[in-house]
Amino acid sequence: MVREVTGSGEWRGWRGATRAALYGTEGDGGFYRRPEGPAGHFRTSVHASPLFAAAVARLLCRVDEELGRPASLDFVDMAAGRGELVTGVLAALPADVAARTRAYAVEIAGRPEGLAPRITWLPEPPPQVTGLFFANEWLDNVPVEVAEVDDAGVARLVLVRDDGTERLGDPVTGAEARWLARWWPLPAEEGLRAEIGLPRDTAWASAVSRVSRGLAVAVDYAHTSGSRPPFGTLTGFREGRETAPVPDGSCDITAHVALDSCAEAGAKACAEADATVDGEARGEADATVDGEARREADAPERASLLLQRAALRALGITGARPPLALASTDPSAYVRALAGAGEAAELTAPGGLGDFGWLLQPVGIPDPLAEEPA
Repeated sequence: MVREVTGSGEWRGWRGATRAALYGTEGDGGFYRRPEGPAGHFRTSVHASPLFAAAVARLLCRVDEELGRPASLDFVDMAAGRGELVTGVLAALPADVAARTRAYAVEIAGRPEGLAPRITWLPEPPPQVTGLFFANEWLDNVPVEVAEVDDAGVARLVLVRDDGTERLGDPVTGAEARWLARWWPLPAEEGLRAEIGLPRDTAWASAVSRVSRGLAVAVDYAHTSGSRPPFGTLTGFREGRETAPVPDGSCDITAHVALDSCAEAGAKACAEADATVDGEARGEADATVDGEARREADAPERASLLLQRAALRALGITGARPPLALASTDPSAYVRALAGAGEAAELTAPGGLGDFGWLLQPVGIPDPLAEEPA
């Protein structure tokens, strides 16, 4: 699996190489600082159809209801690109909800021209969120190390040069080895690979810890225990095409996310925050319950994992074709509905965008997408 050819540049782990290629180092830009933005290189659900932003707006409304319609409702668009999602969500909200919504776009690139003034542009998420923290295709770009099994059956870190040349480095040890053993155990078979998702767990736990009350959602191509790909998923995208991952800043570098591992890390972050916060910080409603009852109310262990097609259908995106009779009674409405059905079908398609994983981590509220008990 390792590409051992002549190359140039220093050898380093994929985590450091990816960080420099995507986000740049001091004084140097990276892939995500380029003017064309992510949309110039790959198509996300946000770019596929405005129906996606409309569905997220419905989810924000459900969170709003669970929070008791607070005077100020936060919406955080994490890894916002050029602000496409947050702009679409604000446009799709009912007027009364939009008036109470504080919108944040979090992105390392500079604020794009023409973005609505009401959207706050930040390099880091706000420290406290009451509302919806939504991370669409963020975690897959949190850099991780790559491990590969050598001819002796030992998992070693994969080192890489800027041109994509690889070789094996030291054996995986410490917290990274423990993560592999827990979440992605590698059989002693030469060439098997894994991406070590520990930095993503840490990033997600940090994000969840910022949510005082509300919901944190991560949407990404994902895998879970029992279905890990045997050779990993590290890849690149350039100008709309998948390509070899080369950490020279010329392409996106991404790998699918172990969302089940992130879910556990987020649950622990919720539990730790709950152990230290008092009733006033949780709100007057919580001031009358003790720690045990509050943990039950917050229920961080009830984080849910589901496919995008299931999540979007729960939010009213079905892809169902309009009734043919509508073509006779209102041809224009039929054409619009047919186009919408096609866009919804793309968002929910098996083998495509419908296979994205959704991780929902409620904090102090019930899961807004949980089915009502019969």
